[in-house]
Amino acid sequence: MNNENIQREIKSYVLRQGKITPGQKNALERLFPLYGIEYQNSLVNLSSLFARENKKVIEIGFGMGHATWQIAKKNPDTDYLGIEVHLPGVGALLMQIEEHAVNNLRIIRHDAVEVIKNMIPDNSIHGFHIFFPDPWHKKRHHKRRIIQEQFVELLSQKLEVGGYVHLATDWEDYALWMLKTLEEQKSLVNTSPTKNYITRPDYRPLTKFENRGINLGHGVWDIIYKKI
Repeated sequence: MNNENIQREIKSYVLRQGKITPGQKNALERLFPLYGIEYQNSLVNLSSLFARENKKVIEIGFGMGHATWQIAKKNPDTDYLGIEVHLPGVGALLMQIEEHAVNNLRIIRHDAVEVIKNMIPDNSIHGFHIFFPDPWHKKRHHKRRIIQEQFVELLSQKLEVGGYVHLATDWEDYALWMLKTLEEQKSLVNTSPTKNYITRPDYRPLTKFENRGINLGHGVWDIIYKKI
């Protein structure tokens, strides 16, 4: 993927290429042509790609896809698009798609900011999921966080009225940052009765990493804003 000549203020990732297992490599070769969508610098019709007019939800930075396939499997009447750049994660999710016969999930391997800006029509998405993005906990690195005012504005632009943005983090400082940033977007409203965090929705499964942290007393914060 050549991003050398692309100018942007936000990137959705920092490329840390892990080792690809033989199973992941095999899945990439066999299954990406079936479940993958190539990046293009023009709008796409997601309903045509899924061959139906269902609600569309996009997950940004799905990692190894643990939550992604489970959510899609449990909600067959919604179509899901996962965006990730790391090959091991893409391969791992493709393996899960095949193993669990998940038919309502597609993958794009590219920078999420460019995908959303250039490929996704305005007012077309029912929801965005961003679970445990890199917190960039050092203050001098906060500008690298994906949750920035400009990016939230872009997400809001792509959401249909009534659509939502669901964020989750295990860094309290980032949770506060998320609340402050989303609150500044006037087209979005916090769904929490107390205007801060919500209890983890049933549809978001616990990861092994998250469950281990909870057992150690670490906090996890879920935030959902809806477009009005």
